[in-house]
Amino acid sequence: MSKDLNLVGLRYNTAAAVFFILYSLAEVPSNIALKLFLPSRWIPAIMMVWGLVMTLMCLVNTYQGLITARIFLGLAEAGLFPGVTYYISLWYPRAERSMRIAIFFSAATVAGAFGGVLAIGGLHGWQWIFCLEGITTMIVAFTAFFFMYDYPETASFLTEAERRYVMDLLREDSNNLATHYDFKFILQAFKDYKTYVQMGIYIGLLIPIYAIALFTPTIINKLGFSAARAQLLSVPPFVAGCLFTILVGIYSDKHKLRGPYVIGGAFVSLVGYTVLYTQSSPGVSYAGTIIAAAGVFPTIAVHLAWAGSNAGGDLKRGVVIAMVIGLGNLGGICSSFIYLDPPRFHIGHGTIMGWLTLSILLSCFAMWDYRRINEEKEELCLEGGITEDHSDKFRDMGDGSPLFRYTI
Repeated sequence: MSKDLNLVGLRYNTAAAVFFILYSLAEVPSNIALKLFLPSRWIPAIMMVWGLVMTLMCLVNTYQGLITARIFLGLAEAGLFPGVTYYISLWYPRAERSMRIAIFFSAATVAGAFGGVLAIGGLHGWQWIFCLEGITTMIVAFTAFFFMYDYPETASFLTEAERRYVMDLLREDSNNLATHYDFKFILQAFKDYKTYVQMGIYIGLLIPIYAIALFTPTIINKLGFSAARAQLLSVPPFVAGCLFTILVGIYSDKHKLRGPYVIGGAFVSLVGYTVLYTQSSPGVSYAGTIIAAAGVFPTIAVHLAWAGSNAGGDLKRGVVIAMVIGLGNLGGICSSFIYLDPPRFHIGHGTIMGWLTLSILLSCFAMWDYRRINEEKEELCLEGGITEDHSDKFRDMGDGSPLFRYTI
């Protein structure tokens, strides 16, 4: 693609970066739209649009055309990740979300592996990537129009007893907090400092994710492997990321813990990037690439389950998820411009090590803060005799309700 479209200098980096501008800004409006409209219509519709844009990108023949297509691709694709994460939270209680989000996110890691395989498909392999992935997306989107259900209360595949069970389970898990639309719930999300702590954690995790997605073949190539072998060797890091994403998601739900798994995964990834930063041997450095991917990929699903679980009320949760993912995706702009000093890429690896460290520190603070607030609420409930029978009084308070407990 660099040769065909004359991507000299920072043109490839710029093309990678412009995607994230509208992609980030459109995520909060998209999740509000998902709440106002039906998920079974909103998500397949935006999938169909970006699948069409992606398919037509195979016809791009200029740098300017690529920039334009990437901007519109970002706008169309903005609603998927926060939308599906929010959608999962409408079906499953807090303790069961990490594994579901992990299964969903693992598809992204598999897609990264397939991209490496498709890229060796011939003279214009980049065009095949756009065409085949775009058409596949459109097929899945069309199918989803017929097989995607909106909410448990309207799902026709559930029996009446099953529907009642699921709705009671979700109501109990959410402390009977409000589920309707009201602008004040949007303001609750924007005014809550804990939202911004979670945003900081997420951006520190997502910058390494995007760096892996954008530059893994380049990094491997600069270790001394041929371009074709580098594409194939980019597959194992994504496969490792996929497997550990699902595994960590399962155990995070089993132990009902989020923060320790985020910290652990970020630390493992930090070890991998330390190896990449300090070692020059191709074999050892390649092992560092796999360790980095295996560590950081699982943190995304766990962290989104954490951020969503600690936002009380349906609408506030949707807005918080979109805010966290939206700002985090702006980190993709950073990822696009830090790998500029081959062959060792000290600037890129060092920058990512700094972001991972920030995520670890903020996660430690969040765990301490959530535990502190939970203890204060326990004391308040004991002193005031507040029980679940009083939940209707606090329906509009979101996670500020004295009955709401934060997940650690």
